[in-house]
Amino acid sequence: MFVRSDPQQKQHATRLSLHIAILTAPGDLRQDKLNKEPVIIIIMSGTQSQATASSLQICRIMRPDDANIVGNVHGGTILKMIEEAGCIIGTRHCNTQPGDRCAAQLARVERTDFLYPMFIGEVAHVSAEITYASKHSVEVQVHVMSENILTGATKMTNRAALWYVPFSLEDVDNVTEVPPIKYASPGQEEEGKKRYEAQKMERLETKERNGELLMPVSAPEPYTVGFSQSSLIHLVGPSDCTLHGFVHGGVTMKLMDEVAGIVAARHCKTNIVTASVDAINFHRKIMKGCVVTVSGRATFASNKSMEIEVFVDADPLIEAEKGKYRAVTAFFTYISLDKQGKPLSIPPMKLEGDGEQRRFEDGKMRYLQNKAKRLADKERQQ
Repeated sequence: MFVRSDPQQKQHATRLSLHIAILTAPGDLRQDKLNKEPVIIIIMSGTQSQATASSLQICRIMRPDDANIVGNVHGGTILKMIEEAGCIIGTRHCNTQPGDRCAAQLARVERTDFLYPMFIGEVAHVSAEITYASKHSVEVQVHVMSENILTGATKMTNRAALWYVPFSLEDVDNVTEVPPIKYASPGQEEEGKKRYEAQKMERLETKERNGELLMPVSAPEPYTVGFSQSSLIHLVGPSDCTLHGFVHGGVTMKLMDEVAGIVAARHCKTNIVTASVDAINFHRKIMKGCVVTVSGRATFASNKSMEIEVFVDADPLIEAEKGKYRAVTAFFTYISLDKQGKPLSIPPMKLEGDGEQRRFEDGKMRYLQNKAKRLADKERQQ
């Protein structure tokens, strides 16, 4: 464990506080886990007497068990760190006013870009900041930097926006109110409100197409959707959950990334990496004791990228009368790489039936929209 010194922090040592802590789940309370798990360093900005910090930073060195099969840091591990930072700052902010104690539950992750890979031995700096608050939800912007502690070189690897909703700890079906935040300008608040309304509309549209099920295909041909579609089944245990018995959003996202990676690898048969994640919508909470089925299928492939749709269905074991339900949905984008890390062409998909053709066209539309947005952002920065 180490703490990288920051000149700015040294200059303001009298009014900044440094907190080193581990956010533990019930499954982390065994002595062997406490001895082996890496320490997470949390840096809060603001004065020590301040009721809440508007931003924080989580720092952690990347270890071999954070790697994927080709040696760089697993995309799901990065998603878990992003969600953990958002959960900490969201829960802290939502408990700064009198009333029921609450926990911030992940409701949605906006598009998340994987700009550069992160490697074992590097230090991840996950910075989170609250950027908008509505009556019942809070937006957290997160940036991830990697640092090579041998050379001092740093680079931004990821950026994401997450939406959290506070649930009362006394009544988990009760959504509490979010304390207001101070904005730098009226324009900043207005831009945040636009983002809030846009994600609210997209969540409603996603709920309308949530009924689809992935059916197994017998003897599928290579490069068809049925050939690469994949599923994982996981029993939710204490180590997957918060202290209040709900699955961490980051745990779910890592499972989703693993399934999407299996789909991409089966289709491409090469080294594949996560390029981006389109919006992840958390429709319903998943409780401890549920069996979750995480399923993925290819929906679109361009020359250099591949879109994979992922569903998470939860089936309560103890309260079986509640029935199986769709908990989370998302689209992941993967790219194929050669042994030197250079992008390869994606094999064309063989489409079968009107449903696959429709999903392909929808995926193509999302691909073109995201491409146009990237070009527009690049032009604004120049």
